[in-house]
Amino acid sequence: MTQSSKAGKIFDVETVRLILSQVGPYRRRFTMTGILVLFLSALVWVRPALIRQAVDVHIAQGDMQGLLHIFLAVVGVLLVEAIVQYRVTYLANWVAQSVSLDLRAKLYRHLSRFRLQYFDRTPVGTLVTRHVSDIDGIANVFSNGILNAIGDLLSLFVVVAAMLWIHWELTLVVLLPIPMLLWATRVFQRHIKGAFVDVRNQVARINEFVQEHVTGMAIVQAFNREGAEARAFDVINGAHRDANIRSIWAFSVFFPVVEMLSATSVGLLLWLGIGRVVEGGLTLGIVLQFILYVFMLYRPIRQLADRFNVLQMGIVNADRVFKLLGRDERMPEPSHPISPSWSGEIVFDQVWFAYANKGDGTPDWVLRDVSFVIRPGERVAFVGATGAGKSSIVNLISRFYEFQQGSITLDGVDIRSIPVDQLRERIGVVLQDVFLFSGSLRENLRLHDASISDEHMWQAIRAVGAERFVERLPDALDHDVRERGITLSVGQRQLIAFVRAYLSNPQILILDEATSSIDSESEQWIQRATQALTEGRTSVLVAHRLNTVRDADRIVVLDKGQIVEQGSHDELVLTRGAYHKLFKMQFQQSIGT
Repeated sequence: MTQSSKAGKIFDVETVRLILSQVGPYRRRFTMTGILVLFLSALVWVRPALIRQAVDVHIAQGDMQGLLHIFLAVVGVLLVEAIVQYRVTYLANWVAQSVSLDLRAKLYRHLSRFRLQYFDRTPVGTLVTRHVSDIDGIANVFSNGILNAIGDLLSLFVVVAAMLWIHWELTLVVLLPIPMLLWATRVFQRHIKGAFVDVRNQVARINEFVQEHVTGMAIVQAFNREGAEARAFDVINGAHRDANIRSIWAFSVFFPVVEMLSATSVGLLLWLGIGRVVEGGLTLGIVLQFILYVFMLYRPIRQLADRFNVLQMGIVNADRVFKLLGRDERMPEPSHPISPSWSGEIVFDQVWFAYANKGDGTPDWVLRDVSFVIRPGERVAFVGATGAGKSSIVNLISRFYEFQQGSITLDGVDIRSIPVDQLRERIGVVLQDVFLFSGSLRENLRLHDASISDEHMWQAIRAVGAERFVERLPDALDHDVRERGITLSVGQRQLIAFVRAYLSNPQILILDEATSSIDSESEQWIQRATQALTEGRTSVLVAHRLNTVRDADRIVVLDKGQIVEQGSHDELVLTRGAYHKLFKMQFQQSIGT
């Protein structure tokens, strides 16, 4: 079913079923809430009946004692309703928040298994909206939606049944405006569903824009784009306002229509009822009871509009969340998993890889017919100009992306036959762009692995040479690095990434431009730590600065996704080929600076 066809539906039964299926572990409390809601709905006829008795019996006869009893009975009913309403509110919100908790955790776990290619094409703000706003909308279905809507409907049936039981002719007169109300309600429902879809789309756009531009605020300010980006935000913000106004317009029309029809019912009731009282066919208590019933009749109808608001918004939110949960963007797991020996031999055999297709649908190849062998314990460096395909090779070794043609084996085992978790557990990666999470330095080094002790961390810190700045931090391992490690310099963050790799004790080590952001002094420490870290391990080094890979066992030179030459530093310099040109260019630049 297409999105447009679903948006045109008033009530998406399949989505509602999926929403209710989340109640599972909390079915008992949800059922209890439903029973209490039904009990409240069944009480709506009692107070008007007591007031009728007070008017027709006790006031008419001057029975003050009986009137006092009626007063106490009304107070008792109100007290019972208040207590039950308290329990309904508490239980409904408890269930709503519990479902919200489970659904957020489920969505986050599901999303964390997606391949990186999905995140390349999906804005972060959209995913934040799914985790926060959309799941809040689903929670509202339980706290102020479906059960309350059922209770309101039952109240309507109880009130109408009580009115028919008392005086069916008067009831038919009171219900004359109802067909008009039903028609107005249906028109309202059709309009509001589309409006809510638009509102959610605009919320996602705002989240995307704000998240992206706050993250990139340094670029915005560096290029003096504050005014231009503010104007772009004004357009998105205005669209969000207009979408909300369209939904508000529906309510601003619907509620006056309900009030007008309610007043019409009361007017008809007074016109016919008072005449019957004068004639002696009705009592004043019955007319008063009917007036109260009319207000009780239209109050649930007004509330149903709000409940429908919550339900429609919840259905729109749930449709988005369940679509995301239904996506299978995970890296395919092997049907018959095989564990390699982990000696560290890596073989690329005629590998072709593209991140995306061109406009004509053909693959935009990043790697073309790449073949090489890395022997166990060998240190192999990949060099080349920007865009040559160096980082793509390490992405394929870690299975962050899937290649299209050829084969990659690890110790003779097809890399696609190794479980993804097992593969990444044995591979240590240090990237150029180091990401640190908000929290302490200890938490960023440990990454929630409680088995890593402080002593082990300090051992790794000293091995890498990071103790020079860690010991000077105000709280050492307890230092709060803030979002993205903003309290640390670029070089310090890079050293922390090396400590992480040291702590993971990988069988295969990948350093992807790991020293590109390091100053000359820090680079010397990194070189020493790299020697210790790569000892006895298969190591893949991706580098732009050639002086950092001179000691590699073998250097592979890439150009436009293809291997053009490989060998040791001395061998490649003597051949005076592509590597020699790169080395000479960087040497001259370093002399010039």
